[in-house]
Amino acid sequence: MQRLSGKVAFITGGGTGIGRACAQLFAAEGASVGVAGRRKDPLDEVVREIRAARGKAHALVCDVADPKSVEDALTSVVSHFGGLHVVVNNAGAIVVATAENTPDEDWHRLIATNLTGTFFVSRAALRHLRAAGGGAIVNIGSILGVVARKDRTAYCAAKAGVTGLTKAMALDHAHEKIRVNCVCPSLIETEMGLHSIQQAPDPAAERKRRTEGIPLGRLGRPEDVAQMALYLASDESGWVTGAALPLDGGLTAY
Repeated sequence: MQRLSGKVAFITGGGTGIGRACAQLFAAEGASVGVAGRRKDPLDEVVREIRAARGKAHALVCDVADPKSVEDALTSVVSHFGGLHVVVNNAGAIVVATAENTPDEDWHRLIATNLTGTFFVSRAALRHLRAAGGGAIVNIGSILGVVARKDRTAYCAAKAGVTGLTKAMALDHAHEKIRVNCVCPSLIETEMGLHSIQQAPDPAAERKRRTEGIPLGRLGRPEDVAQMALYLASDESGWVTGAALPLDGGLTAY
């Protein structure tokens, strides 16, 4: 039996990278997937791929930093598929800078997307999950929400907020059988994840340096994150809530 058979999932940032991998895997495991994001073309492409593989998917243009946009997108997916059981908060952004070098607009944009957007989507989803008799919220955080890294002040602050939000909501809604967990990846091979490497004076040398710091000897892949998100979305993790799980190739085991 497929691990998400009969479930409806709503995935933000679903047009590219980790979100795309989650949408494809969840659909392959039997979920009907609402693929949400700000850009319509990538969403439509993911939906076409899922439907070509005989899965069920629906594209939803949504800005997670806008509460009305979030409410409208969730209402649409529930209307389209008949309910909601899983939310994956994956939409995100990054700024590479110290506190002194972070412009106000970049700070506000990063907090709005990474933290406030996760809050807006999670809050708006609660009534739908409650109506389904429970469900799972899976936040895609970061290992930088657990430990820090130089030149990532705003990103670390936002992702640490996601870790705290995860734990607080898990406690608040456990009695409703709504589980809330957080995946904390290190460097993943996505356009956003590789941006800092590509901006280095010698990208090949920077990639080698970053890879050598990971005990398992490779960077993460979107599929790695999708597999852990699938576990947290499925009934297999029915006794897991309030967890912030490192997914880092051993990076923080030192």
